[in-house]
Amino acid sequence: MKNQELTLLYIFDAIMTEGSITRAADRLAMTQPAVSNAVSRMRQVWNDPLFVKKGRLIEPTSFARSLWDQVRDPMHDLSHAVSSSHFDPIDSKRKFRIAVADVMVELIWQPLACQLEKLAPGVDLHAVPYTAESAYEQLREAHVDLAIGKLNGHDHSLRSIWLFDGEYVLAMGAHHPLAGKQISLEQFTGERHLLVSLSGHPSGIIDQVLQQQGLKRRVAVTVNHFPAVPNLLRNSNMIAVLPKFAVGNPAFDESIWLTDVPLELDPISVYLFWHTRHDRDPGLIWMRQLVEQITKDRWSLCKHCTADATQLYRRCDT
Repeated sequence: MKNQELTLLYIFDAIMTEGSITRAADRLAMTQPAVSNAVSRMRQVWNDPLFVKKGRLIEPTSFARSLWDQVRDPMHDLSHAVSSSHFDPIDSKRKFRIAVADVMVELIWQPLACQLEKLAPGVDLHAVPYTAESAYEQLREAHVDLAIGKLNGHDHSLRSIWLFDGEYVLAMGAHHPLAGKQISLEQFTGERHLLVSLSGHPSGIIDQVLQQQGLKRRVAVTVNHFPAVPNLLRNSNMIAVLPKFAVGNPAFDESIWLTDVPLELDPISVYLFWHTRHDRDPGLIWMRQLVEQITKDRWSLCKHCTADATQLYRRCDT
């Protein structure tokens, strides 16, 4: 293969990774016209349009997708093989993108940002919306570097680190007729439920467990982010099952009652995961270790403060 074609593949990989000529130019430290000229050469060399405008975005052709399936892993391996094996956070200008739900941002983003400011002041950290359905594809397509969340499946292309197991709690407004009482399964299923669904699907793990027992509930309202929950519960008679670590937000104050879920539920296991192509990337190794340390430290604090004056978790004892 000629050197020109290798250069074109390098630029092509950046465009496919970023999904944008402008962002690819930033990634490659090139001007946008230079990248556009490279695309013109690609079209001539490979005899295909490669990218078609779709509004303000670009859509890869079938040929482009097929080509990237063949070259992206070898291109990443080649880049890592010839790049420096040393990563110095104090001098780095790197950008890291992590797929993460808002509840995890609440838990770890502030201490993570503070550590970066101190240890790696030139490093940028970008949170990308997370859903279990999209995280794998985001990693495989190199749209994100890391993801934090549940692992619904695993294959040879991903690596993971277990971070913690969290329990579930039942939340409702303190004015709710069931607040302060022992709640039966029959009462639980008879209430109007609020569901946090990052994907928008109106069912979740609770519905799966209930279905196994021949039961069902009414999901009256769904939202796609956790910060909306306290105010909705405060101003309605809905109830919501939430991960325990989600109720550390100050919005969960005395106006919200928290108690046990009258249903046997497995803990929610949270993982840090990434694509195998980044196994030996020194920058990603450093960031993974930092995220793992901060998350486990924060989770340890969260567990130990659930009974103190912060009232992260008020258990019904009637």
